[in-house]
Amino acid sequence: MDLRKLIPVDGKEGWYRDPLTNAIVNNNTSEYEKYMNAYNKRAKQEVTIETLQTEVDEVKSDLKDIKGLLKSLLELQNDSN
Repeated sequence: MDLRKLIPVDGKEGWYRDPLTNAIVNNNTSEYEKYMNAYNKRAKQEVTIETLQTEVDEVKSDLKDIKGLLKSLLELQNDSN
């Protein structure tokens, strides 16, 4: 996109209006990089949360299995006495 054809937006550094589409274009690369870093950080946090939730669900399932086995062992022990 040719910046010479874009109209600067008052009060917004690096922002321009495209006269053909009336769209606002942000040409501020440092702001874009800041946005992308924040976006990537949020995406990484979401993956971490999903992974932790899966691990918690697995531990809960394992504990349920262990509890069932312990109950079975106690029943067997009580039956043999």
